[in-house]
Amino acid sequence: MSNRSTPLTDTLHQYLLDVSLREPDVLKRLREETAQLPEHNMQIAPEQGQFMQLLVKMLNAREVVEIGTFTGYSALAMALALPADGHLLACDYNEEWIAMAQPYWEEAGVADRIETRVAPAADTLAKLIEQGRNGTFDFAFIDADKTSYDIYYERCLELVRPGGVVAVDNTLWHGRVADDRDPSEDTLALRAFNRKLHGDERVDLSLVPIGDGVTLARKR
Repeated sequence: MSNRSTPLTDTLHQYLLDVSLREPDVLKRLREETAQLPEHNMQIAPEQGQFMQLLVKMLNAREVVEIGTFTGYSALAMALALPADGHLLACDYNEEWIAMAQPYWEEAGVADRIETRVAPAADTLAKLIEQGRNGTFDFAFIDADKTSYDIYYERCLELVRPGGVVAVDNTLWHGRVADDRDPSEDTLALRAFNRKLHGDERVDLSLVPIGDGVTLARKR
């Protein structure tokens, strides 16, 4: 028994991977190629990708929207968990990162499940709402610029159905959200966002200490 989460040492983290991670080779190779990029720290952890796959399956999700696709690891993980007629809308602003992702999506046989929108994500979400897509998505994953999290969250909350989930990455921000000595713009935005969700009665809430912190908000 324990009254708090167990801290993960390097040894314990490796043990977690050894006894839990089921990462297909195509995902592993995409993760390893991404690790060579200067922006590699934007990549989610493999155990987080597997956790999100489980969420997608538990929700029986068919419609997913992702804000911040980067090189496509999280999109690929979720697409693999979707049924054959499932659909994932991947939103990012960087065509080079999307181009890096696409061969892996094709190799995995899920490219037909993934639609990309290379544009400001806030605009893409607004257009979906204008098109009457409110309440038609099962799962949303937000992992993009932190100062826009509130905008993305509000629009995703409109788009997901009751019982659907909005997952938000980096909500522990490597511990900086709890460090009053850090007044950076991203940290302040995440602190305010976390406080807002804590009091948001529209959702059921849990901040899970996996990766850099993933907040799960289930729409009531």
